[in-house]
Formats: sequence, C-alpha cells, structure tokens
Amino acid sequence: MVARSSEVRPSAVRHSASPGAGERRRRGAGRLAGLGLGGAALLVLLTGCDVGSSVAGFGWPQGGITPESHRMYDLWIASCVAALAVGVFVWGLIFWCVVRYRKRGNELPVQTRYNLPMEFLYTIAPILIVSVLFYYTAIIQTDVDKTTKNPDITVEVVAFKWNWQFNYRDGQGRDANTVASVLGTSEVIPVLVLPTDRSIRFEETSRDVIHSFWVPELLFKRDVMPGKIRNVFEVSKLESEGAYVGRCAELCGSYHAFMNFELRVVSPEKYDQFLAAKRGGKSTQEALTAIGEDPYAQTTQPYDTRRTKDNFNPDDASASAGS
Repeated sequence: MVARSSEVRPSAVRHSASPGAGERRRRGAGRLAGLGLGGAALLVLLTGCDVGSSVAGFGWPQGGITPESHRMYDLWIASCVAALAVGVFVWGLIFWCVVRYRKRGNELPVQTRYNLPMEFLYTIAPILIVSVLFYYTAIIQTDVDKTTKNPDITVEVVAFKWNWQFNYRDGQGRDANTVASVLGTSEVIPVLVLPTDRSIRFEETSRDVIHSFWVPELLFKRDVMPGKIRNVFEVSKLESEGAYVGRCAELCGSYHAFMNFELRVVSPEKYDQFLAAKRGGKSTQEALTAIGEDPYAQTTQPYDTRRTKDNFNPDDASASAGS
C-alpha cells in the first residue's frame, strides 16, 4: 500500500504541474505580444508626429536655420527617444519583478539560479546601444565640423571685452585682407549681415580672454580663443531671413551678460548691396538703411554700464568713516 501510494504521488504531481506550465507559457506569450504591440504603437506615434515640437525639443533649442542645425537637432531627439524607450523597458522590468517575485513567505528563494538569455541581454544590449549612438554621433560631428577650400563668404569674428568686431575677408587665414568691417560699441550693438543660400566660414579670435560665439538658431557654439588659435567652422547655408540674437556663451568678465550682437540674414542681392555700401565708406547703419533694413539691432539693446555719478556718489548719501 505504501509503495502504490508513493508511485501515485509523482504522477499526480506531474499531472498537476502540467496545467501550470501551460499557463506560464500563455502568460509569457501574452507579455511578448504586449511588448510587440507597445513597440508598434510607439513606432506609429513617432512617425505620425513631430516628436521634438511636442516635447519642447527635450530641452534643445528649436528653429534651426542651417542644414547642420537640423542634423544636430535630429540626433538629439533620436537619442532622447532611445533613452526614454530603454528607460520605460527597464522600469517595466523592475515593476514586473516587484509584483511577480514579491515575498510570499519566510522561505529563502534559491540564491544560485541564473538565466543565460537574460544575462546575455543585459550585457550585449547596452554595448549595441552605445555603439549605435557613437556611430551616428561621429557621423554628424564630422559633418558639422567639415570645412571647404573655397567657401562663398569668410567672416573673421574678433571678440574683446565686451563687444564684437566682424571683418569681411577676401580669403581664408591670417594673411587674408579685410574688405569691410562692423565694430560694436557700448552705444551700438554690432549687426553681422549675412546672406541666405551661400556657404559661410567663421574664423574666430580673441583680443584678451576666452569668449564664445553663439547664435541660438545655429544650434552651435564655438569658443573664441586668444593668441594664435583661430577656431574655424562653416555652415553650408542660412535658410531663413530675419534677425537673430547672438551672445557670448563663455563667462568672460563683469559685463559678459551684455556682450551681445545680432545676426541679420538677408537675401544674396541685399547682402551684395550692403557690402558694396560698406566698401564705399558708409557706416553699418547707413548701409543697412540703404538696403531697406532696420539700421539698429532688433533683438537686443546696448548694456547700461550704470557708471554714473549718482550710482557711485548719490546726492543723499552722507560720507562716513570706514569701519
């Protein structure tokens, strides 16, 4: 009787375990189907709308005006979407483990169990993700930093405390000649006039400390270094006419926050007329007026030094001994 009962128990256990295994397989298939549907829904969502505009560019400035800015913006959005997808997947696994393997008693679970597919996934997947991101970053960085032998326009950007000078050059390098120049002062914001649909080379140098040339709509900034270093970058073209504020993006001194300029993008015809007027001896304001543009900056104003008599020695302030 004991033998027969012992023979029956394993069979009963096997029969009772079989439905449970089938149920687990069905649940696993359901999870995989849900994951596939979620991925398909995410793909439809990403292809059916402008992800960047719907999430404010994930903190990246929008409205780029060069082909290079569009490429950098797309890379940023794709990287953020990929990071968000990985995060959602990881969070899902964490919460699933919390629910699925929550404590059901005082018995300690097996501590030496392993899962080769899972270990392979969390080892190889991060390497693949980083490799893909590195590949596209290297491709776009190379494209953005690319320079040509004969750009249509060369502008020398000269930074100094706390203003800008823009020199229109007849060639590249230190030996080129300046054919026209725009100089900013404490009373007048410098306006850098450039045309659409022409390649532009920027050569940057500083007279004193490190500054940084930045127009937010270019989605790109480059340090302006003192000494013999000339930072160089190019844009293949400017796509939109208009007035765009420019700033120094490197803390350079007391009036760093007020070291602004304006990029004025005009048609190629107006640009040629502007440059001809400058070569003819007209001031920047007169040349801008001659092509029908506002003679002064529209996006920013000259800084107020506040170095007045009342500021340092107010009339109602009595002198007193120092402590």
